[in-house]
Amino acid sequence: MKKPGVLESTRPVVDGAEHVQIDRSRVQALCREWAQNPVPIPPWDDSVHFSEGSPATANYVLLLDALNFSFWPDPGQPRWTIDYKGRTLGGYMALAASLKRGVEEGVPLLDADWLARVTPEQLLHVFRGEGRIPMLERRVENAREAGQVLKSRYGGSFARAIESCQGSAVQLVELLERDFSSFRDVSTWKGRMVRILKRAQITAVDLYGTFGGTGLGNFSDLEELTAFADYKIPQVLRALGVLEYSPSLAGRVDRMELLEPGSLEEVEIRAAMVWATEWIRQGLQAEGLNRRAFELDWFLWNMGQAPLPEQKPYHRTRTWFY
Repeated sequence: MKKPGVLESTRPVVDGAEHVQIDRSRVQALCREWAQNPVPIPPWDDSVHFSEGSPATANYVLLLDALNFSFWPDPGQPRWTIDYKGRTLGGYMALAASLKRGVEEGVPLLDADWLARVTPEQLLHVFRGEGRIPMLERRVENAREAGQVLKSRYGGSFARAIESCQGSAVQLVELLERDFSSFRDVSTWKGRMVRILKRAQITAVDLYGTFGGTGLGNFSDLEELTAFADYKIPQVLRALGVLEYSPSLAGRVDRMELLEPGSLEEVEIRAAMVWATEWIRQGLQAEGLNRRAFELDWFLWNMGQAPLPEQKPYHRTRTWFY
């Protein structure tokens, strides 16, 4: 199954969207520009990710992506940050580094038995810093599920799950969707099932990055994955003129109003992000520059770490899927 079913299920959303459109002419212009100044592939950041090259490292990646969601603060609350080795980090980078710090301090984060029984107090200690990580209780649930499924199905080792997929990232995505309910990122749009599977797909790519494309990170079909539909890359694509929101949706996003998970508007934003990145990939390929969707995702995400001209707020949906 190509693109873990994501492109097939999101295409009707893009074709029939009421609130989000993709400016194909802008996509073409960016592809011409980026082909002349080739889109860089950001390197994997070992400074914030734990890796010792052993099968236990795979458990770190599973836990990392089980908890990889919803970092923005509620109104009036400070942004959650941590200090790690002289750096102040927020968002995903703080998550990765706080888990790495925990392992380095001897917290048994890689042990499935411990994860299956982890308490809010224990995770709160792991995430200690300025402010408080949002949705702590849900993160506890996801961590417990990771430990429980690893114990019951894979002898406590995510490496066994990976090995059962025989080098297929697509099969690993489908395994995560099947066995771990917290990775089952599926919505309904106008009666149609929409499979986005953001965290399941990013888990395969994080294994690739962590293991340098070898061993447990060696997949033969990474090109079949899509970009990872979150809230940051739609913000970047909107600033670049690729995504256009209806006046009603633009107003809600710019006022930082919450969009309900699975709502018409939210699903359309995420589906459009996936397809806009796919059309950028295809456009670059036509210009002679080959980039995989996840590499474009890395590029766009890194681009969004500093304010862009014409940048407006990202959409806010409180969910454990991204």
